[in-house]
Amino acid sequence: MQQFLLIATAHFLALLSPGPDFFLIARSSASSGWRIASGACLGIALANGVFIVAAFVGFSALSAGSPSFIALQLAGCLYLLYLGWLFFRHAGSNSLQFAPGADVQRRESVAAVFWLRAAGMGFLSGILNPKNALFYASLAAMLTGANAGTGWKAIYGIWMFTVVLLWDLLVAVLIGNKAVLRRFSNALSWLERFSGVVLILLAAGVITTLALDYGTSR
Repeated sequence: MQQFLLIATAHFLALLSPGPDFFLIARSSASSGWRIASGACLGIALANGVFIVAAFVGFSALSAGSPSFIALQLAGCLYLLYLGWLFFRHAGSNSLQFAPGADVQRRESVAAVFWLRAAGMGFLSGILNPKNALFYASLAAMLTGANAGTGWKAIYGIWMFTVVLLWDLLVAVLIGNKAVLRRFSNALSWLERFSGVVLILLAAGVITTLALDYGTSR
């Protein structure tokens, strides 16, 4: 139980650190509401689930410095640049604005399309984040003794997936709250632009690090 509490605490504290996933959820919830953003939450949780399974079954192709890991880093940087540009382009816009008399069926169908798109973007955000691969690999390495059995790994995996999903949903609900949005409506466009800058800077930082590492290795 002590080991479970240690790993569960480390996992939850890592969730508190804002990253690309947080900014994607925040932007989706602020512009389209928490129900649409829940798609991004599920996509992110599923991506985390992939890394959790890979870490617990001992998949080592994504170890730090491996060609696969570097390729994942580069793909993730490109996606962060795309998200940053997307945030800038649509800053202050609402992707689900309907006329008061809009047909209910049309509203639901369009909402479903945006939910699926958010889910896809969430999955890409999570699966193209190389830090997730290293983080779950490090947590898996902490499992020792009886806690390293298949049953305990299943418990850890289900727990981590559930915590990621519930935490992201909580973030989406809080940010997508109508009262909160009304209070900060004038600042939303600037917050989106700020998020875009952060994502672009994150990508630029990783690309710079990779370039320096490549230069020193030659």
